Amino acid sequence: MGFFKQMKDMKDGVAAAPGMIDQAQQMAANAQVFQAQAMAQQQAVMQQAAAHQAAAAGNLAAQPGGLDPIAGVGLQQYASVVKAIAPLNYDQSLLPGIAASRGIDGASWQQAHDGWNARIQGDPAVARAFSDAYQGA
Repeated sequence: MGFFKQMKDMKDGVAAAPGMIDQAQQMAANAQVFQAQAMAQQQAVMQQAAAHQAAAAGNLAAQPGGLDPIAGVGLQQYASVVKAIAPLNYDQSLLPGIAASRGIDGASWQQAHDGWNARIQGDPAVARAFSDAYQGA
C-alpha cells in the first residue's frame, strides 16, 4: 500500500468518526432503555411470584367476599363436587348430575361453577383455599 493511499484512508476514517461516535452513543442509549425495561419486567415477575408464594404459605387473605358462597354453594361443597369426577376420568359433563345428587339445582351449579372458577383464577388466596378444600374432600 502506498503512502498516499494510507493518507487517504486515514482522512476517510477521521471524516467518518463523528458519525460512528453518534451511532455508538445511540446504541448505548438503546442498551440503557432495554436494561431498564428488562429490570422492570423482572421486578414484576418477582412480585407476582412472591404473591403466589405468600398465598401458598397461607400469608394472604382472600379478597373481601372471596370465600363467600356463590348461588348457595360454598367452596368446600364446590371442591367436593369437582373432586367427585376424578374417578370418572375427570368428565366435566358429569358435574351437573353430581351437583344435583347433592341438592344443587342446575342453574345454581352453573353460576357457582363459573363464579368459583373465576375467583380461583383471579385470587391466589382463593386458589390456595380451594386446593386445601379439594385435598380434604
